[in-house]
Parts: sequence; C-alpha cells; structure tokens
Amino acid sequence: MDRSNHHRVEPYLSTHSLLPENQETPIQFIKTDDTDNKLFYRRNHFSYPPLSYSNYWLPINGIVSTPILLSMQDILHLPSKTIQVVLECSGDKRNLFEPKVFGVQWGKGAISQGYWKGVPLRTLLELSGIREGAKEIVVEGYDFGERTDINKVFSYARSLPIEKAIHPDTIIAYEYNNQPIPFKHGYPLRLIVPQWYAMASVKWIKQIRVIDFNFTGPFQTIDYVYYPNKENNKDAFPVTTINVNSTIQKPLDMEILNTGKHLIKGIAWTGNGFITKLEISVDGGSTWLNAKLEPTKDSSYGWQSWSYEWTISKKGEYMIVSKATDSYGRIQPTIPFWNKKGYGYNAIDKIKVKVE
Repeated sequence: MDRSNHHRVEPYLSTHSLLPENQETPIQFIKTDDTDNKLFYRRNHFSYPPLSYSNYWLPINGIVSTPILLSMQDILHLPSKTIQVVLECSGDKRNLFEPKVFGVQWGKGAISQGYWKGVPLRTLLELSGIREGAKEIVVEGYDFGERTDINKVFSYARSLPIEKAIHPDTIIAYEYNNQPIPFKHGYPLRLIVPQWYAMASVKWIKQIRVIDFNFTGPFQTIDYVYYPNKENNKDAFPVTTINVNSTIQKPLDMEILNTGKHLIKGIAWTGNGFITKLEISVDGGSTWLNAKLEPTKDSSYGWQSWSYEWTISKKGEYMIVSKATDSYGRIQPTIPFWNKKGYGYNAIDKIKVKVE
C-alpha cells in the first residue's frame, strides 16, 4: 500500500461566516507567488447569485454613442492581456485595530494573488463610445440582497472614475491562473482593478453603465469610506489605493523555537509603485536589519516575497517586526490609521516567539 501521501496535511480556508460566505486565506502557509483558487479568500456581502453561462450577455449602456450587448464569444474574441494582481480586502487585518471596530474580523489572510486574463475595460468602452460629459463607469454585479442599515434590496455595484476605468490594466477578466474564473470568485466575468482595494473588483458582472454624475450606491458612499471620527461622519473620504503593507508568514506567532538558524519570511505589497525595502527587527523595533527581497517574475501589481536568515544563540522571548517601504517613499506606520469601519490597516506587522 502506497503511504507516500498518507500524512500529507493541506492548508485550508478559515471561516468567518457561512451566509454570506466569508473565508480567509491561510496566508502563513502560502508558499508560492500565486494562490490556488481553493485557497483564495472569499468575501461576500450576499448569497451567491444564480447564473447561467449559456445565456450570458454583457450590456454596456448609459452616456454612450451606441449601447451594446456582448456575448461571451464576443468578449473572448477581443484582444486580451494577462496580469498578476494582488487582491486585498480593505478590511484585511481588521481584528488588529484598537479600539475594536465592528465588521468581519479578518486576520491577516484577506489577501490573495494570481494571474488574471481578460479584456481591458477601455476596449469595451471604446466599442460603445463614451460621450462627452461622462464622469464615472458603474459596474454592477449579479449578487444582491437586503442591507442591515437600509430596509431595501441592493445589487453590489461600484463606480470608477473615467481615468481609472480606461487605465490599460483595468480589465474585465474571464480566467484566473489559466482556468475559467471559479464561480465563487466571479465567473464568468469579474472586474479587476489593480492598485485599489478589492471592493473595486466587482464579481459576476451584470452590466456596465457610463454616467455623468457621482454614483451614490451604498457600497460607494456608506461602506468603503474612511470615517476617522468616532462620534460623527466628519472628514470622511473614500477607500481607494492599497496602503503599503507587510505580513510575516514564518515563524508563526507564539511559536516555540530552538536556538540556531531560522528563516524569517513573508510578503510585502503596495498600491502605488513597488516595494523597495523591507526591514526586520527582532527586538521589537529598537534596531532594524534589511531583509532580502526575493527576485520576482512580474512585480507590477503583485506582492514582494522577502526573507531574512536569523541566528539565535540566546534563549528568551523575542518580538519580530516587519516594516515595508515603497517606491513612493510610503512607509508602514507604527500605529494604524484608526477609522470607524476598520479599513486599510497597515501598521508594521508583529509576532512573538519564544526560544528555548
């Protein structure tokens, strides 16, 4: 009897809720630069929509010269591109905020990445022709349901300013890692917006609408907004670009180690530019050392893997800290920007280990 795989243990998603399904990636155990679709985190506001690929059409309408209706075959025949993109939920690491905030208590795993193939949204908009005066592009998904704060049914819909919508790397994707996008991640079509938090990357696209005003749907003006004040909504502003960030994958938090050599490794990422430096501290931030940035095949919108070889000769407790810097000079802060809904957490990452 072949027992070669008998003791093989596979990582799996950790569950925050079942209806709607919200599950996070076991980021500490992801060893490659693209996430298997089974381990890609799942973020939903509503139940999964009922959809039929065989009768799928994509309307593009609104402030356009010619409203069009595209079949999947039409879209598959258009020039495509494949890009590696990190998708991070804007609530990633929400459970680290102090004081605590309400919402899905994501740990460090509401982030995944891989290769998305699709047609630039710009190409589709050019087919219909954007008329003068257009301000935003609204992308609506097939997922819908009732919100707890408004007694009304809404579809999940978000808008992009024209400049972001026509960026050549904003795509309508139909493949993930060389396979059709899995149903739970937006099949058959998903918007992919590099550099922005993943609330912008609408799944199960139902229609694309060009408008000449500011979209005010609840997932644009109530959710995915930074509210810096506890008492009121003053000084609120929208969640858009991903903050510079890093996560220590190894060793694990509260792990017990022996003296000797140990590899500290993790990932770092940013919305604008790329990671230029990753610093490690093994004394809680008193002194800093430069980690090695691993070579990347395509780092334009992906995370940056890094590592540091640590030799420990002294027993005791250690706090390991990671701090990333990007090409725009943005550095992870010591204290996060607290906001009422818990978005954009990006304080330096910390874990504790004990050496015996």
